[in-house]
Amino acid sequence: MPVAVSVAVPATLPESPFPQVVIAAELRFDPALPYGVALAFPPQATGEEIVWWFGRDLLDAGCRAPAGEGDVRVEPGRHGRVLVTLGSRRDRAVVSLPSGTVADFLTGAYRAVPVGAESEHLDLAPVLARLLA
Repeated sequence: MPVAVSVAVPATLPESPFPQVVIAAELRFDPALPYGVALAFPPQATGEEIVWWFGRDLLDAGCRAPAGEGDVRVEPGRHGRVLVTLGSRRDRAVVSLPSGTVADFLTGAYRAVPVGAESEHLDLAPVLARLLA
């Protein structure tokens, strides 16, 4: 899938046994899927990339105040970080991202597709292909 905005982001897992270890991650935005963003982690032992999709507006709102319900929640963290919680209450991971990098990513995503112009860029073919795969 073509990606219009892609930013490498150093992530940490603050609730893990090794909260200071930096892991590679990437934020992605594709204008063909204008309402969403992806947080991707490169292949590890499984050899498969792990990708979480969620709303662009959720990421934006969560930079300022806690936002989201269910499998993805976003909130401001301490020391210039944004916390993205992925999963359920039982099985979850809290990913900490630098807020400046997230802000730069969102600026690029909103430049590619401004708020209110999403429907003009919506391409249902990739969405249907993913649903039918």
